[in-house]
Amino acid sequence: MSYIATNVLFILLGIFILVTILSGFVNVRGLNICLLERKYFGKEMVGRTVALHNEVGLQARTLGPNLHFLFPFIYKTRKVPFKFISEGKVGLIRAMAGATIPSGQIFAKVVSCNNFQDGEAFINNGGQKGPQVQFLPPGQYMINPYLFEVEEVDEIEIPKGKLAVITATDGKPLDPGRLLGKRIEGHANFSNGDLFLQNGGQKGPQSDILQPGTHRINIWLFDYTIVDATIVESKKIGLVTAKDGQPLPPTELIAISVEGHSNFQDAQAFLDKGGQRGPQLDLLKPGTYYVNPYMFEVTFADVAEVKRGQVAVIISNVGKEHPTIGKLQKEDPKTKEGIKEVEVRLDAGIERYVVPQGYRGIQEEVAGPGVYYLNTNAFIPHIVDTTNITIDWDEGEKNQFNPLAIVSKDAFEMKVSVKVIIRIRPDQAPYMISKIGSIDNLINHVIHPMIDSSFRNQASATSAMNFMQDRHEEQEKAENRTRTELEKYHVELVSVLICQIQLPPDLMATQTARVIAEQQKEMYNKEMEAQETRIAMESKKAEADKQGVLVQSSIDLKIAENMKKKVILDAEGKGGAKKAEMAGEAEGTELLGRAKGVAAAAEGEGIAKGYEAQKKALTPDGIVAIEISKQIAIGQIKVTPDIMIQGNSDGSSLLPILSGLLVQKLGGSLKEKTPDTKSE
Repeated sequence: MSYIATNVLFILLGIFILVTILSGFVNVRGLNICLLERKYFGKEMVGRTVALHNEVGLQARTLGPNLHFLFPFIYKTRKVPFKFISEGKVGLIRAMAGATIPSGQIFAKVVSCNNFQDGEAFINNGGQKGPQVQFLPPGQYMINPYLFEVEEVDEIEIPKGKLAVITATDGKPLDPGRLLGKRIEGHANFSNGDLFLQNGGQKGPQSDILQPGTHRINIWLFDYTIVDATIVESKKIGLVTAKDGQPLPPTELIAISVEGHSNFQDAQAFLDKGGQRGPQLDLLKPGTYYVNPYMFEVTFADVAEVKRGQVAVIISNVGKEHPTIGKLQKEDPKTKEGIKEVEVRLDAGIERYVVPQGYRGIQEEVAGPGVYYLNTNAFIPHIVDTTNITIDWDEGEKNQFNPLAIVSKDAFEMKVSVKVIIRIRPDQAPYMISKIGSIDNLINHVIHPMIDSSFRNQASATSAMNFMQDRHEEQEKAENRTRTELEKYHVELVSVLICQIQLPPDLMATQTARVIAEQQKEMYNKEMEAQETRIAMESKKAEADKQGVLVQSSIDLKIAENMKKKVILDAEGKGGAKKAEMAGEAEGTELLGRAKGVAAAAEGEGIAKGYEAQKKALTPDGIVAIEISKQIAIGQIKVTPDIMIQGNSDGSSLLPILSGLLVQKLGGSLKEKTPDTKSE
């Protein structure tokens, strides 16, 4: 071979070697990594999908930013960017290769691998295939996508007034009888899942919670739910029921109080100190509390408010059992160990009595006006009015009862409107509650039947009219009976009032008419008495008006009597003389009268005889004519009449008329002149 050819061959060989050497250099720039795949001259990979450096296949290791030299033609390279975890995110890791996770576990064990940036260290240190406990916080990482799959998720942001309850998806089983996993110290709000598992963290709902703030946790290991915090508003209380803890004793209704649980916000402390499941004696006052709802259920109730004129009788479901409960034994009321009254049965079916403070039952001491944070699961308040309570039997929607419908002895139906006023003394309120349970029970089951029965019985013993007329007595009867009965229930009766009695319309009409008639009669009698009084008054008045005259007439009467006596005496003196004188004159007069009488009789007899003779000699018309002439002559008859009277048309004479008038005239004159023969 020629020199030139040899030189050319060496040059070409040198170029080839240089190119080969140069091709072995890999320059990784910026935020990139280099992925490797070994194609030749290596061991065969077994049971994995990612190879180590001496195995053929996709390599676990990566090349970071720098100039690297690889044996030429053995590796295939590919550049990819860094894995970037944004702020407010976390990266959850799933390994594509590694050992198998033991049965019963969900997450792979934690191995040292520089935050999953050293794939070979992960495999060599026993890293397991599957979800990893550790996670990547925000930052840049050289993650081999052949070996690790990264899922970017949000951090947990819990706002104010919220909390997050946690459920672990892996860990040891819960202790028998427990609902929540026990606390594992040091897991830093569940951000250190490896420590949680290594220190015996339990699978399931956790007693610890996450309070407001930002938290980075592995949500594959710790599932979370954001819920509202417990907010107890003003004038409210929070009643707590524990879902986990020691069992309640069979005879208890309320769990014992334990301390140190920070108002039920530290569930593990509650459990560690022996807290019991069920209704709790402690309560939550107004405020905001971060209470684990997996552990505690909170219900809300109003505060106990006792107004003026009221007391609260407290029934305690907690406390010591009174030594005399169930014996129905009464001791001196002054001793605090004595049972004060009869039993009252609660919803629990356990007999309770009026007892001193500290014992279970109706408390002897009542609560006065005020606001109380009272656990109504442990202490049942009964509000009792201590002012007057009015119960009405009357028409109207606001009245408790309708008017009483009763029937009288005479079979008339009446409606009676009644008011009953009662009062309960504060010191007697517990005994009233023990006897009847409540004021409503007292009204509906004692007072109403008592009043209804009382008035029915009273009405059946008397007539309707008598019942109305004797309403005052009927009211007193009902009041006396009611007072006696209510004393048995420690209730004071103020009064029983009959407001209105409605009789049947027919009976009322009859009675009204009768009363009106009696009133009219009475009115007439009164009017007559008034008139009689008026007459007497007028008589007295007239007598008073004439009093002066009466006095004067009395004086005149006395004067007249004196004058009379004087005249009589004078007359008696003169009478004797006059009597003798008059006797003589009377005798002379008598004689003269007799003489004149004889003369007159003779004259009359002569005249009569003359007329008789004329009657015989003349006709009646002739006699009338003669008399008319005489009357005209002496002027007794007018010739010219004042009134013209003419004769009849038939020419008849006026003589009969004139004759009649003349006869009347003459007749009267003759009667005057003719002496009375009988008087003679």
